[in-house]
Amino acid sequence: MSGGEVCVIGTGMHPWGKWGRPFTEYGAVAARAALADAGTGPGEVDFVSGAATVRGGYPGFVAGAVFARALGWRGQQVASSYAACASGAQAIAAARARLLAGLSDTALVVGADSAPKGFLAPLGGDRPDDPDWLRFRLLGAANPLYFALAARRRMELYGARPEDFAAVKAKNAAHGSANPRARYRARTTPEEVLASPVVADPLHLLDVCATSDGGAALVLVRAEDARRRGAGPVRVSGLSAAVPAYPVAEPEMPYLAGDPPRRGDGGRDAGAPRFRAANAHAAYEEAGVGPEDLDLAEVYDLSTAMELDWYEEIGLCPRGGAEKLLHEGATRVGGRIPVNPGGGLASFGEAVPAQGIAQVCEIADQLRGRAEAGRRVEGARVGIAVNQGLFGHGSATVLTR
Repeated sequence: MSGGEVCVIGTGMHPWGKWGRPFTEYGAVAARAALADAGTGPGEVDFVSGAATVRGGYPGFVAGAVFARALGWRGQQVASSYAACASGAQAIAAARARLLAGLSDTALVVGADSAPKGFLAPLGGDRPDDPDWLRFRLLGAANPLYFALAARRRMELYGARPEDFAAVKAKNAAHGSANPRARYRARTTPEEVLASPVVADPLHLLDVCATSDGGAALVLVRAEDARRRGAGPVRVSGLSAAVPAYPVAEPEMPYLAGDPPRRGDGGRDAGAPRFRAANAHAAYEEAGVGPEDLDLAEVYDLSTAMELDWYEEIGLCPRGGAEKLLHEGATRVGGRIPVNPGGGLASFGEAVPAQGIAQVCEIADQLRGRAEAGRRVEGARVGIAVNQGLFGHGSATVLTR
């Protein structure tokens, strides 16, 4: 896409934690850090793309304007995107489209969240036509139940064990211990994971990500403008945020949902790419790369078992091969294809609208050679960030250098 690419020239984050302050503060800190990194000021920004948070009330739904105001609004064009865990990716997509259309020259993408203690719950009020509301009121089905169903499915299909899930947490905790932005920086052993309380069998407390406050931001410009600034180009080379192609037949939040598997190999999944794989596929195709070209990946480890599913969905190994890939050390920093070198949600927790942007920040910093020792992926040139959330939302973003 010569002459038609968008580049990341600035990244910024507010540390993840439980700070008890408005989401706007976290987003403004992240935005100022990204602007400083890009060597630009708010006055140069002509488009603010906000990833929205339902937990911020009305201001959360109009996050683009709220962030513009917090930075001292200057008549910028704004947009707000809400797509559950894919909100950040959709905010990036909106900014990229506007830049490539020539309607804006410098875009600021911001996402932030102030999360509750405990589970992420639906909005208040009576909404009997809202599946997210119904799952809590009728089933008592908080997110860890879905994570546990997916883990059980993996155990049934591929023989996964709780020890495999615990090894994922230990790997990500080791990566996060070297990341100053992470909320949890203590190394964790598989034995400690297995000794923690069971939340939803077979998942233990340390298998499940926390809810967190946090913020992340990016500054994007067209490739020719990045070159003019002398910035080493980190290109957003592929991005997909598609919904499933078919009615669904697997447990996915909050529907019992996901693309239906084809049956043709003794009961295991085969055939066309499913929802998560299809998003990765589309991003690879747009970027002109494949999974064999990846140097690193940031995947949405809402639970440790889900990370193993992602290895297969993005093409790192055949179905049923994730455990082998993990235990070979391939997905550790220093291995063939490091996964979650930033520490993942295991080390950060989940700040929903910020997460997709934070994943891109991590990959961009890795491609620029700026990650800290202990988690740096040396010579990285291609990375993918993927996630999935409520109501069939998901995304895949490929960055190249």
